[in-house]
Amino acid sequence: MLFGPRQASVRARPWAAIPAAGACDCEKMSDFNAYAHLRATSRTFALSIERLPQPVKDAICLGYLMMRISDYLEDNDVMSDARKVETLQLWDRVVAGEEAPERLVAAIADCRPPVGHHDGADFEAANAAPDVLAMLRRLPVPLQNHLVLHVRATSMGMARWVERGPVIPAEPDMDDYMFEVAGRVGYLVTDVFAWYSRFVRERLDVLMPLAREFGLALQTVNVIRGLRKDYERGWIYVPDSFCAAVDLKRTDLFNPSYEREALQVLDMLADKAERHLQLALAYVQALPRWLHGLRLACIWPLLFAVRTLAISRRNVNVLLGEVKMTREEVKAIMRDTTLFGWSNRWLANYARQLRDAPREAVTVRLAEAG
Repeated sequence: MLFGPRQASVRARPWAAIPAAGACDCEKMSDFNAYAHLRATSRTFALSIERLPQPVKDAICLGYLMMRISDYLEDNDVMSDARKVETLQLWDRVVAGEEAPERLVAAIADCRPPVGHHDGADFEAANAAPDVLAMLRRLPVPLQNHLVLHVRATSMGMARWVERGPVIPAEPDMDDYMFEVAGRVGYLVTDVFAWYSRFVRERLDVLMPLAREFGLALQTVNVIRGLRKDYERGWIYVPDSFCAAVDLKRTDLFNPSYEREALQVLDMLADKAERHLQLALAYVQALPRWLHGLRLACIWPLLFAVRTLAISRRNVNVLLGEVKMTREEVKAIMRDTTLFGWSNRWLANYARQLRDAPREAVTVRLAEAG
């Protein structure tokens, strides 16, 4: 899950001429298996998406893959910035139905990474764009239009940031970047949920502002978790203003001589993430309790982020590498929330205990949190 105000300036082109009759059954309709691509690109989000009811499940799977294609075009190691912008603009036209998806496949043909490369799964998703869009056209038309609208918006937002470059003077700039590269997913998800349930539709005024916060929450934690890796590829997603507050240059954030100041900056990022996570929790609590599958699809990434933030706070290893939850913690969160996640009170207590549990904990068994 992931989220900000709706953008009317990028309009979806309806696929009204194409008949649609419910779920597209992305695992069975052809040799193309959207869920295999989903699992290859993100095992974490696959866990959440595969718990959704149909046709929401197929819509979110395809929406995620389409945004993952945008992300690959923005973030790959092969293209120049100018070519990234050009290819994102091409993808925007393809999604709008103005150009054939085979044009995108041809445009990236020379970008295939070697076997085992970290971009491999994302490249394969982009290479499968014709199949992804063929599946899209089998969804109900309103769902197609929601996906087209938000994928186009995020693609053009990414292109804007590629042109701008890694310049993040202040926190609002960081929020703008995070919203464009991840936060818009929250609008997509919320619109799909609202199509599925009138109870969600009746709460859109509450949910949409919180959707943006959900996206910022997850992406801020991603920024913290990937600080070192991003630095090694030439990006530092930390506002200059955060570093200036402790008399530190952004370029010295990873200098061991400034470890104390760097940890203070990490504290600022963690506090920011915590503020967004509290509002993300409010998003989940605003979803009807009886829509347990929809809630779980949001609860799992939310609580994974809560726990990841907890083990990252004041942790110098964040500056040296990547800090991750244990597999046992992931399993425990999934087990416990499946049983008790319908309760808002229990969920708030559980999130608090995940945040406060010792960093060294191997497992988290908090089923008695309520």
